[in-house]
Parts: sequence; C-alpha cells; structure tokens
Amino acid sequence: MALAIGGHVIVDETFGAADPSSRYVVFSATKPFVASTVWQLISEGLVDPSERVVTYIPEFGTNGKEVVTVEQVMLHTGGFPLAPLGPPQWASSDSRREAFSKWRLNWEPGTAYEYHPTSAHWVLAEIITTVTDHDYRDEVERRVSGPLGLGRVLGIDPADQAGIAELGIYGEPTPPDELERLLGIREIPVGEVTDEVLVAFNLPEVRAVGVPGGGGVMRASDLARFYQALLHDPLGLWEPALLADTTGRVRNRLPDRLTGVPANRTLGLVQAGDDGQSAMRGMGRTVSARAFGHNGAAGQIAFADPETGLSFGYCTNGIDADVIRQWRRVSSIASKAGACTTPL
Repeated sequence: MALAIGGHVIVDETFGAADPSSRYVVFSATKPFVASTVWQLISEGLVDPSERVVTYIPEFGTNGKEVVTVEQVMLHTGGFPLAPLGPPQWASSDSRREAFSKWRLNWEPGTAYEYHPTSAHWVLAEIITTVTDHDYRDEVERRVSGPLGLGRVLGIDPADQAGIAELGIYGEPTPPDELERLLGIREIPVGEVTDEVLVAFNLPEVRAVGVPGGGGVMRASDLARFYQALLHDPLGLWEPALLADTTGRVRNRLPDRLTGVPANRTLGLVQAGDDGQSAMRGMGRTVSARAFGHNGAAGQIAFADPETGLSFGYCTNGIDADVIRQWRRVSSIASKAGACTTPL
C-alpha cells in the first residue's frame, strides 16, 4: 500500500512475501491510464467524445451499434457490457475490429448503466491506435506512465515480468443466505469476471497482451503517484480545463443494474459523491464528496481526494472467494487511508 500527498509518496509498505519491487496486476484500476490517454487526444482534437465510435472504427457500426458515442463508451452506457474478446482475437488490430463487427447490443445505448469489464476499453484502445497510428500500449507509456516515471504498465514483455506477484484464490464463496440478506439475490452474476479469468493473468502471454480494461501491472506507489498527477499535473500532461472536467464532473448518474447505486462516473473515473454511497464506490467512508478514483477486481484500491490532497494505492494478489468479505475489507482499508490527513 502507498499514501502520497504534495506530489510525494510518504508511505510505501509491503506485507507478506512482497518486497518494494513487487508488482501486481491491478485489474480495472488500469482503466484510468487508458482514459487519461484519451483525454490528451481530446485536447489535441484527435478524438471527440460526442462523436460516434464508427467515426474512428467503421467496423464497429453493426447490429445497432452505429449510434454508440465515445462518451457512452467511457461512461459504460454503450450497451455492450459483456461483448466477448479474448485470445487469439485480442492480439491484433485487424482481429479486434473483426470481433467488434460481431458484437451485439444488450440494451439501447445511453439508457442504462452496466459496468463494461473489458469491452469498452478494447474500443478505447483501438481508437487510440487508430488516431495516433501507434500501438495503444506504447501510447499509454509515451503519454502517461513514462513521463510520470512509472515505466511501462500495460503490455509487459515476458522478459520483463520478474517480480509480478502470483495471483491466488483464498477462502470460501459468500453463503447464499448472506447474499440474499444483503442484496436480495442468492447468487452474484459474475459475467466475464470469473476466478478463472482473473488467475489467467498469471500467464506471461496474457500479461503481455495488455488488456486495456484490466491488464495493467504496477505497484501501489505507482497508483498513488498517478493520482497525485491527476491532482496537480506538474508536467502539464493534460489541458487544465479538461482535467478539471474529467476528474470533477459527473456525467453518468444512472443506477447500477445490480446494486441500484448511482454510477457517479466522470469521463473515465468514479466520483465518491455526497449521497452516502462512497463506500459502495470503493473509496470508503471518510473521503470527501469530490474524491475520485477507480478500483480493480480482487480488492485493488486507487483514489485521490482534492479536499485533502491525499492519494492512495493498494494492491493485492489474494483473490478472496467471499465477495462480501472482500467488499467490506476494501471499505475498511479505504476508510482508514482516507482519514490519514485532514482537509487542506
């Protein structure tokens, strides 16, 4: 775990078998790295979030998807939450575009919110590749993680994978009776985010792909430093007005289709909000309403709070089979982190 403030990491601790060089697959905490690359392209006039995806990827415009906008993709309202893309199709631009052409909508774009675990960010990655004429993994490094001194975080060559913590599954699943008591259901629809899919990131070839919605590899301190950059942007990586918008303006308040909690999504991030649901959004109960971040599967935590200047990163390679216990652990850890400093 790592805490940062004033542009500096002030706490960087590891536990168990980890050491300071240990890196972790951070799953969906990867998404803001891709989104923040898109923000630069918006400022450069290469991407317009109000444009339809087909403007950049003509192959996407099938089966009713021709109306989907880039903004809807970034807000998870595009209507294709479980669209499949895996090996070997994810390996090249041509095969990804072929997969896009076969995808179908689950509901009318813009009318509902359902988390798109990987599909939306495959589209964003392909847009990055198209408008820059460079591989999206290279662009994320060139534009964001490289300048911030984080190195390559997406698409790690097998020769460079030493020190990545092996993922493991621990414990027993949440009892159905507890699920029913808390959520009114006896089984959580996991969709594509199964334990099998998560532990597949132990494979060198999967880490090398650079899954844009969940394949980032880094340390907790890298997450804390990235979010400090979103707070202060000392290198001027993003246009100030756009950065203020993407970290501060909620564009999607639609309720989550499973929990009913409003999404509170900006153009690439999640805002804690003032409705008492910040813990459900992964930021605990002690951050301000303006805090923003994006957690990852299996308990990864990442956020920053503009009111205190604090940013926090937490990485683990332990996948808790009990999802309720995992949610409670995330809330507890994030709450303790958020209380480590007071408003500026």
